[in-house]
Amino acid sequence: MEANVKKKKRSFPTAYTVLFIVLIFAAILTYVVPAGSYSKLMFDSEKQVFVITSPDGESTQEYEGTQATLDQLGVKVDITKFTDGSIYKAIAIPGTYEKLESNPQGIIQIIKAPIEGLYDTVDIIMFVFIIGGIIGVLNNSGAFDAGFASLSRVTKGREYLLIVIVTFIISLGGTTFGLAEETIALYPILVPVFMVAGYDAIVCIAALYMGSSIGTMFSTVNPFCSVIGSNAAGISFTNGLVLRAIGLFIATTVTVIYIVKYAEKIKKNPEASLIFDQKEDIENKFLNRNAEVPEFTFRRKSMILIFALAFGVMIWGVSSQDWWFMEMTALFFFIGIVICAISGMGEKKAVHEFVAGAADLTGVALTVGVARAVNLIMDNGLISDSILYGATNVVSGMNAGLFSILMLIIFCVLGFFIPSASGLAVLSMPIMAPLADTVGLPRDVVVSAYQYGQGLMAFITPTGLILVTLSMVDVTYDKWLKFIMPLMGIIGGFAAVMLLIQALI
Repeated sequence: MEANVKKKKRSFPTAYTVLFIVLIFAAILTYVVPAGSYSKLMFDSEKQVFVITSPDGESTQEYEGTQATLDQLGVKVDITKFTDGSIYKAIAIPGTYEKLESNPQGIIQIIKAPIEGLYDTVDIIMFVFIIGGIIGVLNNSGAFDAGFASLSRVTKGREYLLIVIVTFIISLGGTTFGLAEETIALYPILVPVFMVAGYDAIVCIAALYMGSSIGTMFSTVNPFCSVIGSNAAGISFTNGLVLRAIGLFIATTVTVIYIVKYAEKIKKNPEASLIFDQKEDIENKFLNRNAEVPEFTFRRKSMILIFALAFGVMIWGVSSQDWWFMEMTALFFFIGIVICAISGMGEKKAVHEFVAGAADLTGVALTVGVARAVNLIMDNGLISDSILYGATNVVSGMNAGLFSILMLIIFCVLGFFIPSASGLAVLSMPIMAPLADTVGLPRDVVVSAYQYGQGLMAFITPTGLILVTLSMVDVTYDKWLKFIMPLMGIIGGFAAVMLLIQALI
């Protein structure tokens, strides 16, 4: 009888389960890693003073907002970086680490953390919902089906150009203004385009996600990475910029070649796809093969054009007008109203499709909140600074070449626990950058190590954007790891070589 029973196929856990495992692991660390913190320094632009918060967070002191104060505190940063707003977050003060009373995170904290994470990321969640609503209207109107059919005809015979163009454009966005979360809106649009071209969903994910990750990893003028990191290290962001720009071009090219090689393989043999067993389900979600392709009318062209122009406005706003999620969400909310108005569906139908489209991304929104919960557990458990303090003790007084490689490894570890580029920069740079002085290296080596390490871990860090991305396309984490790990090894080795060159010249 047992022989006739069909065994259930084992499947990899969902993004939620993976994140909860990481969440529990982070909570366990709060029992193992000693609690501690650095004093934090922040500039009050209204009073023109520095406000220093004690490690326990219970007391604050005000100091004159002068260069002399920074020199006295051992913060090797020019005062203008604070006064002009380049450094706007609290930074750690070197030599002020103190052990604190342990604050382990138990069952109650673990249960509450995802809820707090949702509250803490409501700006991103609203952005996701609004984008989902617009996608719902565009899908139901036939605009996407008509547009995809037109695009597939244009690229027929040279579909690989989709990979080259998308990856390089997104990489450029990552290196200049930190294009990352904004790409969430592109998956529902581009996944069908890549699938019609004969590729699988992983090819689209790789082109978008890896384009963004490589761009931020080899940042040149990205304000959230290069600029903040360099400012916090007390140097100009132009230090080391040329080498990072060279690294950007080489790494993006290598990434494109890797993706194209996989894409062409599965185009010839669809069964070689890592997600071949999900092919039918993903096609049913993103493609409507049984329906007749609608005509690409002026109305449908106008809807897609307006949506595309919104991304141009968003890029302008983020890169030059200090926009963030509030402004981006407001922009797309307005665009959603315009698209609904010209869709020709009527008010009731348009609103229904908008709400249904937003509902389709509820799972993605929840993933964002649970990912944030991991960081909250570590911060509340007072172990983030302790991990940083332990890292400084490892590299102090080391050989220059070994120092640069070990810094890369350390920032990989720190990047796993602190996925925010700007957050890791302001926390670590004032502490780590002066260590370069002790081994006779320029501080830009540490800045590059921070960018490479944090960026490299972004390829796979569950607390970053990757699980959010995968959940949008219903691809499991294990499939992504199988695809990305060889490329991660190649890019990691290349980053190490670039660091050694920077250390030696």
